[in-house]
Amino acid sequence: MTVTALLDGPGAEVLAAACAGYRPHQELQLVQKLRRQYDATLVTTAVTQAALRHRAVAKFGADAERMYFTPDGLEQATRTTVSTHRAARIAATRIRTVVDLGCGIGGDLITMARAGLQVTGIERDPETAAVARANLAAFELPGEVLVGDAEATDLTPYDLVFADPARRADGRRVFDHNAYSPPWSFVTSLLERTACVKVAPGIPHAAIPDGVEAEWISDSGEVKEAALWSGELYGGTPRRATLLPSGATVSDAPDADVRPIGQYIYEPDGAVVRAGLVTAVAAAVNGWLLDSRIAYLSAAKYVPTPLASAYEVLEELPYKEKALRAWVRAHGLGTLEIKKRGVDLDPAQLRKKLAPKGSGSATLIITRIDRDAVAYACRRVTPGSAPERPV
Repeated sequence: MTVTALLDGPGAEVLAAACAGYRPHQELQLVQKLRRQYDATLVTTAVTQAALRHRAVAKFGADAERMYFTPDGLEQATRTTVSTHRAARIAATRIRTVVDLGCGIGGDLITMARAGLQVTGIERDPETAAVARANLAAFELPGEVLVGDAEATDLTPYDLVFADPARRADGRRVFDHNAYSPPWSFVTSLLERTACVKVAPGIPHAAIPDGVEAEWISDSGEVKEAALWSGELYGGTPRRATLLPSGATVSDAPDADVRPIGQYIYEPDGAVVRAGLVTAVAAAVNGWLLDSRIAYLSAAKYVPTPLASAYEVLEELPYKEKALRAWVRAHGLGTLEIKKRGVDLDPAQLRKKLAPKGSGSATLIITRIDRDAVAYACRRVTPGSAPERPV
């Protein structure tokens, strides 16, 4: 039985009951209870949908309570904060009509329609297309969803083509852009016109066509995706990093010196690193690189910036397990954050070996300077906090 069975009639009734009674890890008990009153197959479908709605809150917030999902559709759907940012960027132009090729469950259709854009979704799977229609209807938003093949769609009626190529095969995530569906050759052909294509954040810079802006987007410090912008949406710069929810953005990376450690270490946001704009942090904090090949920077003074996390350097330590364990014990550390770049280590395994026990907390940053590994005992600096020396 498919999700469409839950849209009205008895299906809608059992879905409401399943959502009202849903508790994580108690699905079996809920199924048994509802089967006393409803069809068994319908109950299984409804409880599965209730579980998907519960998982979807992380991406869609309160909207998840009214939406319909498929497992694959939820997995690939864009987080609402990210799709809202993208829709606002599109709506700020002269673009009014958008076709979403491979629209999935319609998450992007929702935010673009809310932004005042006229949307059409194309989805080859009839069941998923029906879910997308139901999601537009759930919020009383205009738009249409057609069953069809992205590569066979006539694009001439639309101001903008938006595409989110499938990046899963046989239930597994695909990291190679050449394995996308539709294929990368089709994606690059779209980028010859006004288009926006959502891709994985690991997209190689060399794969991005000339005259296309690649925007890496993070949300609350976690890199979510890259978006390729072309035609009227090209921002005039090949690379951009956007950090949500602040909306901070950077697209220029001036040269930076390489110097020894100062009082503070800065770790750039992942979107800044993916975009290759690490030295923009140096410009923002009057800082420098610790190593030309490593994405850590340093500065003499603390300067808050949305582009990076800051750590006050308390002590430089030799990168030796015995010395690090002695330091952890001497300071009574129970909470130990371990960060690393340029060195081959598993932070979880190292933390286990250092066996932190106590009430203190600190951050251990392990990196490479030239050919040598080095460790820095640090205190994470939160915005607005006054730097303090004790651990």
